[in-house]
Amino acid sequence: MRNRRTIITISEEDKSWLESYSRASGISMAEAVRRSIMRLKVQDAKSAYQSLVRQTKGVWKKGDGLAYQKKLRSEWR
Repeated sequence: MRNRRTIITISEEDKSWLESYSRASGISMAEAVRRSIMRLKVQDAKSAYQSLVRQTKGVWKKGDGLAYQKKLRSEWR
């Protein structure tokens, strides 16, 4: 994976906070931003998954879904 530089514009207040946070955490501001992006990606993925679960809840109407899965999988052996 190749890293790329980018320029962002943030408020002075946010930059001061980022500097303080980075200093207290012993990491660079760039590393703090990278970690924040990773957290957002994980949070977004969880949110998308939870949304799909909510949207599909109750779709299966043919009885016990787990029993059905076990029956199908038993045929694979």
